[in-house]
Amino acid sequence: MSEIKNEVQGKLIVFSAPSGSGKTTLVRHLLQQPDLNLEFSISATSREKRGNEVNGKDYYYLSLKEFKNRIKNDEFLEWEEVYRDNFYGTLKTEIERIWAKGKHVIFDIDVSGGLRIKRKFPEQTIAIFVKPPDLNELVRRLKERGEESEDKISMRVSKAPAELATAPLFDVIVVNSDLDEAKKNAYKLVSDFIKE
Repeated sequence: MSEIKNEVQGKLIVFSAPSGSGKTTLVRHLLQQPDLNLEFSISATSREKRGNEVNGKDYYYLSLKEFKNRIKNDEFLEWEEVYRDNFYGTLKTEIERIWAKGKHVIFDIDVSGGLRIKRKFPEQTIAIFVKPPDLNELVRRLKERGEESEDKISMRVSKAPAELATAPLFDVIVVNSDLDEAKKNAYKLVSDFIKE
């Protein structure tokens, strides 16, 4: 199977999408449905904490050196250097922690990380790609957030076509043109998958 140590193995629910597609909103919605028995997988990162972020809640913050050591020791299920010296990844211990509670793991993760998890656990994973109706809508949503500079938004938008091109590699695509509809679709997909 894999090198994750746990007798009880739950399901892995992966949500991936370009920034601004609404994946985080859908993941938060699903986490509020007690019947799904989900817990969020907290990623590790080598980047500095921002604002009110909390270690162990938003991310596990590791120094660059510690992150690289953990890569060497094969402690990650998946990892990626997103920007120079800015690493993100999923620690195997995080999956073990959630499975030990008898819960299913839900991820809000970039497309390459999501596909890596699907490759490692093909039977236990549903990989869901959240697609915006179009690129213009994506730009509008990113600007509406008001959280980032124009440069950062441009950088995210420039990555979107490559991310959108990976959509067919996922098990299913949820088009988020109507949020209520997308929430219903996501709930049904996850609910059906965990009952299999």
